Amino acid sequence: MQNQRLNVRLLAISGSLRAVSSNTSLLRAAALLAPDGVKIHVYEGLGELPHFNPDLEDVAPAVVKDFSAQVGAADGIIFSTPEYAHGVPGVLKNALDWLVGGSDFSNKPVALFNASPRSTYAVASLTEILTIMSGRIVPEASVTVTLREKLLNEVDIATHLELAPMLRAALEAFAGAIRRYQEQDAG
Repeated sequence: MQNQRLNVRLLAISGSLRAVSSNTSLLRAAALLAPDGVKIHVYEGLGELPHFNPDLEDVAPAVVKDFSAQVGAADGIIFSTPEYAHGVPGVLKNALDWLVGGSDFSNKPVALFNASPRSTYAVASLTEILTIMSGRIVPEASVTVTLREKLLNEVDIATHLELAPMLRAALEAFAGAIRRYQEQDAG
């Protein structure tokens, strides 16, 4: 069991391309707060993915293959996304479209982090998309915090008296759910 505790790899994907994004800061703070035995990698290549084209699925560009491989290698995925026009940003939907035809995302545990309580449509839309894609959304690992008005960076979030414990608890719940899934799938 101790070795298993050292092997939880999470991929964190922000739906924002902004240089100073509350969603990306939230994910970077999560990486700083990762419990022992959990490693979080924040994916930085969302804006590099080409427009999804089903004709290219069999001969996907290297950046798409790398993205799919990172998703496949992760034990779980954390998403945090802004809401644009009551939905997920096109760049995030594009990335997810690249995963639909493959097996890298199927049955992957997912946590949804939300940097704004007003982004309810995006969370609902993302939940629907990920559910259709056979993602295993872990409700106890999904959190909503208010960052936009606070203008906090990842260090501020990771040391915040209220936010840090909330994120840490969500990450521990996520790691626990992943371990349970791994045990179920192995048995």
